[in-house]
Amino acid sequence: MVQNGGTEETEQATAIEPLPTARPGDPARVTLRPIAGHDRDEFLGLVRASVDLHEPWMSLPATADDFQALLARYDRSTEECLLVCLRDTGAIVGIVYINSVIRGRLQSGSIAYAAFAPTVGRGYMSEGLELLLRHAFEELRLHRLEAQVQPGNTASLKLLRRHGFRKEGYSPGLLFIDGAWRDHERWAITAPMAGTRPTPPHHTQPAH
Repeated sequence: MVQNGGTEETEQATAIEPLPTARPGDPARVTLRPIAGHDRDEFLGLVRASVDLHEPWMSLPATADDFQALLARYDRSTEECLLVCLRDTGAIVGIVYINSVIRGRLQSGSIAYAAFAPTVGRGYMSEGLELLLRHAFEELRLHRLEAQVQPGNTASLKLLRRHGFRKEGYSPGLLFIDGAWRDHERWAITAPMAGTRPTPPHHTQPAH
């Protein structure tokens, strides 16, 4: 963040710089960028508008304090909170997370995602997930991503299948969401399964 002598315009321009996930001729209508403080009002408005869409599948920050806690949590190198935004307007249409990144011999992370009600059903989250896979496998050089989804969340399960995730198991009472411990299916994908560009191993991966 720009401190002494910086302007608000400079700070915001830096914050909204999209990740370099696009390719020449890429038809994607969306980009990914890190969430930032100036997103608060737009983000919280979208959360309020999407309560019926998200419950009981996902709990998102709903107050200013919750939003600040979200920013603080993801101000670390092992986790990322990214917004899915329209290329032409910059409007927020979804959110994606990369959590619990473990390096060494595992090179794995866990993902979560949510669309927002005003633009749901237009394919934006499918394009956003494709960009997330590129970012995770080509730029972060992870080997594997996991996703945990409640069995009744058919839209989310359909999205994972579309992008090549495979079901690996079922965990009763896995995550505490919307006031209860919820059962989840566990899905995963590796870089070779995703068909992303081969990259050199991350420097933390052992040679043998």
